Amino acid sequence: MNKSSYSIQTGCKLNLGLNIVERRPDGYHNLQTIFYPVPLFDEMVIREGKDEDVLALDGRPLEGDVRDNLVLKAVQLLRQEGFSFPPLCIDLKKVIPSGAGLGGGSSDAACTIRSVARLYDLPLNEEQMKVLAGSLGADCPFFVNPRPSYAEGIGDVLMPVSLNLDGWYLMLVKPDVHVSTREAYAGVHPHQPSCSLLETAKSPVEQWRDRMVNDFEESIFANHPLLAEIKQELYRHGAAYASMSGSGSTIFGLFRSRPDCEQLFAEHFTFVCTL
Repeated sequence: MNKSSYSIQTGCKLNLGLNIVERRPDGYHNLQTIFYPVPLFDEMVIREGKDEDVLALDGRPLEGDVRDNLVLKAVQLLRQEGFSFPPLCIDLKKVIPSGAGLGGGSSDAACTIRSVARLYDLPLNEEQMKVLAGSLGADCPFFVNPRPSYAEGIGDVLMPVSLNLDGWYLMLVKPDVHVSTREAYAGVHPHQPSCSLLETAKSPVEQWRDRMVNDFEESIFANHPLLAEIKQELYRHGAAYASMSGSGSTIFGLFRSRPDCEQLFAEHFTFVCTL
């Protein structure tokens, strides 16, 4: 492999339903969800640098200090674990919107770990990479090997599931609405779901509307009614199932045929693809 430059695409995910089942003694919450990979990608190029690790950002703007980006934290984590490799210069073009419930930043971090391990033949297997990724964020382990997965714990206990949405059209709508993690969890009331998420996922997508829920929606929709309006518009235009992903603020819809309502959401970030 040419180690002078390495290009990779880093994808994102949906939460197909999300149940907050209990508050943990450490203040976090145990949840149940299904992660499903989405073919919307950031673009990353890794090459050897000179004196120190450098991250250059392009594309969609990100708030905060670049030195706090999870990509650099992933590189630093590998060094802290005792792995040796040259200084890196990483170019990251952001396409996935941030603060969207799509896990774009977590994906970038996990793919950094996986890519650097591959580039420099680091002795890390998939499970070891997942453990390292988990120290950077609860949903980071999923992106080490993204495939449909049922998640428990804080989202870091993963079990592959047989779930195939091939041929379905996906529409993502991300308005300019910010939902902080603190706001999202402040409004939830942990409880055991009335319907098993795993069992619901085995049923036809057309039945998910009445059985699969995202527990964050009730309070977040009350604070941000635009999100509820977008969800209802997706249903009005033929979605078989629509929901908020994670703690927001992306709303997604699954359609049997390509949706023709993109113009309706022209003022928002909108993405349509087949799964």
